[in-house]
Amino acid sequence: MAVEIKKDTIIGDVLDLAPQTAPLFLSIGMHCLGCPSARGETVEEACMVHGIDADEFLKEVNQFIASGENA
Repeated sequence: MAVEIKKDTIIGDVLDLAPQTAPLFLSIGMHCLGCPSARGETVEEACMVHGIDADEFLKEVNQFIASGENA
């Protein structure tokens, strides 16, 4: 079953489903991935706080997951 990350997906859920995506979050300045508050934010909320276009970031994350890449 393919995983699709959406704007309302909780970051903690992303990391549980696809831990290989952590470097993508780190590369855009989301360095508190282990913090309880960060893990409870949606991807859209985190992108907004970090000044990142959520649609572009989600495209990158979902392509990364679909390609089967591991960081």
